[in-house]
Amino acid sequence: MTRKRVADILVAVLSRPTDDTAAPDRLVALCAQVLPVSGAGLAFMTDEGHGGTVAVSDAAASGLEELQFTLGEGPCVDASRSGRPVLVPDLAHSGPRWPAFADGAHAAGVRAVFALPLRVGGIRVGVLDLHRDAVGELAPEALTEALAFADAATTLLLHLGTRPGGAGLPLQDVAGLDERAEVHQATGIVSVHAEVSLGQALVMLRARAYAEQRPVGELAQDVLNGKVRFGRDDDGRRDPSA
Repeated sequence: MTRKRVADILVAVLSRPTDDTAAPDRLVALCAQVLPVSGAGLAFMTDEGHGGTVAVSDAAASGLEELQFTLGEGPCVDASRSGRPVLVPDLAHSGPRWPAFADGAHAAGVRAVFALPLRVGGIRVGVLDLHRDAVGELAPEALTEALAFADAATTLLLHLGTRPGGAGLPLQDVAGLDERAEVHQATGIVSVHAEVSLGQALVMLRARAYAEQRPVGELAQDVLNGKVRFGRDDDGRRDPSA
């Protein structure tokens, strides 16, 4: 990997006569064109896990990011926590690490995932997720190119200020970024009603969303609207008066 290659990628995604906030979309699209993969997704990560999708190249990538956000498990979560790439050339033989994620990804037609952490020192920035619809490893030269894209993605996210308190554009101004404020608000409500910690409340939300096979953001909206209430003795019952 060379600095020149990273610079070339950044020039390709930032030198268009459009707003820089569309650059993440261009970067994942370029990933899908240049690398031997079916698609790519770019996710914002926090110390707690998946913090929201920044950009995706296709529907499968969108589904993968939503699945990892909802479950709180998957290659991108492990890559972010360890700071090392998580390369899974065959999800069917990924072992017991992420049973729910592997099943969901397989159902979506994904057979291989390559998650590359985006970090600056010990600071988590995000993860670049690459996926394939066929099993197979990334050849050394392809992995080198993927790591160049990961470095470019790190620089891009910092440039756009996608981390809270960033010097660039506000988080909500980045094109394609999933709105996650309602999830965090709902987590606080569940924490109060169920008398559990915020971490436990988020686990409860994710478990309920997975059980009902719907996005966690949709369930969070129901919690905020009073349609679903979590208590100490249940995992989220629908309010019959809603």
